[in-house]
Amino acid sequence: MAVYYGSALSAVLLLSLLIFALCDDATPSTPVSPSTACNDTTDPTFCRTVLPPHGTSDLYTYGRFSVAKSLASANKFVGLVDHYLSRHRHLSRSAIGALQDCKLLSELNVDFLSATGTALKGTETLLDPQADDVQTLLSAILTNQETCLDGLQAASGSWSDRGGGLAEPISNGTKLYSLSLSLFTRAWVTTAKAPKGAKKPHHGHKKPPTAPTNVRRGLFDAKDEEMVRRMAIEGPQGTVAVNRAVTVHQGGSGNYTTVGDAVAAAPTNLNGSAGYYVIYVLAGVYEENVEVPKKMKYVMMIGDGIGQTVITGNRSVVDGWTTFHSATVAVHGQGFVAMNMTIRNTAGPAKHQAVALRSSADLSTFYSCSFEAYQDTLYTHSLRQFYRGCEVHGTVDYVFGNAAVVFQDCTFYSRLPMQGQSNTVTAQGRTNPEQNTGTSIQGCTLLPSPELAANAAFDTRTFLGRPWKNYSRTVVMESYIGGLVDATGWMPWSGDFALDTLYYAEYNNSGPGADTGRRVSWPGYHVLGDGADAGNFTVDSMVLGGNWLPQTGVPFTSGLKY
Repeated sequence: MAVYYGSALSAVLLLSLLIFALCDDATPSTPVSPSTACNDTTDPTFCRTVLPPHGTSDLYTYGRFSVAKSLASANKFVGLVDHYLSRHRHLSRSAIGALQDCKLLSELNVDFLSATGTALKGTETLLDPQADDVQTLLSAILTNQETCLDGLQAASGSWSDRGGGLAEPISNGTKLYSLSLSLFTRAWVTTAKAPKGAKKPHHGHKKPPTAPTNVRRGLFDAKDEEMVRRMAIEGPQGTVAVNRAVTVHQGGSGNYTTVGDAVAAAPTNLNGSAGYYVIYVLAGVYEENVEVPKKMKYVMMIGDGIGQTVITGNRSVVDGWTTFHSATVAVHGQGFVAMNMTIRNTAGPAKHQAVALRSSADLSTFYSCSFEAYQDTLYTHSLRQFYRGCEVHGTVDYVFGNAAVVFQDCTFYSRLPMQGQSNTVTAQGRTNPEQNTGTSIQGCTLLPSPELAANAAFDTRTFLGRPWKNYSRTVVMESYIGGLVDATGWMPWSGDFALDTLYYAEYNNSGPGADTGRRVSWPGYHVLGDGADAGNFTVDSMVLGGNWLPQTGVPFTSGLKY
């Protein structure tokens, strides 16, 4: 039935629909007008310009419609970026780098929106983990869009305006992607969550897949094969399934002499049930920048230990790289696992942003690894990630990004920064309140590095974090906080930016820096006294780890530790 907004009768009908939609008995399948469907979205005015203006439908149909519009917009943006890159002779190196990042990120958005459209086609029921999968993809699309804009604005000195003429298309795309996320959460996520006040279901430990009978295992010798079997140490998961295994040794005794060559030889689009492509990197210092592309899925990289197997690079923003592309190791392929190695960026504090590891890989896992740099050491960029028993060394914003990420039993070492700088452990980048992203630090230790501890006279303040974006979300719980952390705990980004929209929390911490009596009084800061609230930031709740971590062989704690 068409709704004519100019008549008194239609106003009554619209009001009736609104009341009906808001009542307890209303469901996402209840037909409502487009205007009513837009009421509870993050931008109702924009929403009404997107949805068809006449007729009624349900939230599922509106959600699918917005995803289709988003996919068309993403495809159009890829073409626009290609157009700019075709004129690269007139652009600076920094502008070209930013555009190349945008091209990669926008192509990922096309993939993610295509997968979302397929998942939502013809269904009104999505339960975890499927609903979490889609919300994760839609959250990552917004993150990719923001990263593209950040890079373009950083290179704006060589452009006619901030973003070089792409700022408006990016802004419009962001609004459209936000609408898709908003309609999705209203239609599908409500059916995936437990009733209000109830605990989320415990997903438990799924038995890992066993290796198929045709799996090739001939490239490890007996000792190395035993090493693979020991990867489940401390964990109940059992042997990790291996699809193929290769070795990297600088001296030439392995299958490859560089890590990059071993990655390039990986099979494409493996799935978890087929086992991992295992790259055993023997001890040595590998001076190279390594990228694991999106088609290289379920790659497992194992070294001989922290400080023994080292991958090192020195890219930085000062030297002309984008922050996104400065990473020594960058990972996109789903299901990536790294163990027993150091990833380092040696650019130094004077070179500012210089990333050691960037993970944009869903279901990525890092166990007993060390990440070493100064500013922006570890870029937990997007999607779902888990870190266990790792070390992170840095100064300014040295864990940053907008993934849904949990750190367990890790140690964060704040290093000696440049004169006048403060250390900030985290800078979380959530831009939308409906993104299922955030940084959870559980059962970890926060300490000064030896050089910082040895320079007690050096006036360095260290903070748990500061809000990089509007809805920054970080929780520190069940951790040991050393005396290096300032009594206020958290540092503002600029003035009162995001202080009432962020979500920062602490729960059941210990150590000389854990006293919350003098913490900031921001509206968005919380001291959690209830384990039920803290439980929202555990492995099971934050990343649904029980569904995918067991097959990695990496130990993990599902819920709260105490």
